This record gives sequence, structure tokens and C-alpha cells, in this order.
Amino acid sequence: MKKVSPMVYVTITTLLLVTIMVMCAMGFPFNWVFYLTVAGQILVVLMVYKVLTDDYETDKTFEHFYEDRPIQPVEVKAENEEEKFR
Repeated sequence: MKKVSPMVYVTITTLLLVTIMVMCAMGFPFNWVFYLTVAGQILVVLMVYKVLTDDYETDKTFEHFYEDRPIQPVEVKAENEEEKFR
């Protein structure tokens, strides 16, 4: 069985919730909006579970900042900082 990416769940949930927003703005019947909202809430829970349990590993840390704008780590030393605290 092929593993489904968590981004598929994020995309489906986002599209459903945007659709609900449009339906509310256009005055669709309450029962349609209500049932789709309940389905959206279930999808949000499923999406969060899939994202958090995904077997994803990276070698990046917070020191790398963003991948598209890498920065070099900067060491900041206070004026009266002593070496014994390092």
C-alpha cells in the first residue's frame, strides 16, 4: 500500500474549509453548511494526527533558520559576561 503524504490531508482540509466559507457567503442552506462543517472538524483532527505521526526526519535545526535564506550563526556576548558561564 502506498503511503499518502500528510500534505494531501492538509490540502483536502483546506479546500473543504474554504468551500464552507464560500457557501456561507453565498447563502447556502444551513444543513449543507452544518454537515460540511462537522466533516471539516473531523478532517482537521485527522490532518493533525497524520502530520504529527508522519515519519519525517531532517538534519535541520533552528540554527539553520529558513532553507531559502540561510544565515550564519551569530554569537552575541554581553558587555559584562564572564567566561565561567559557558
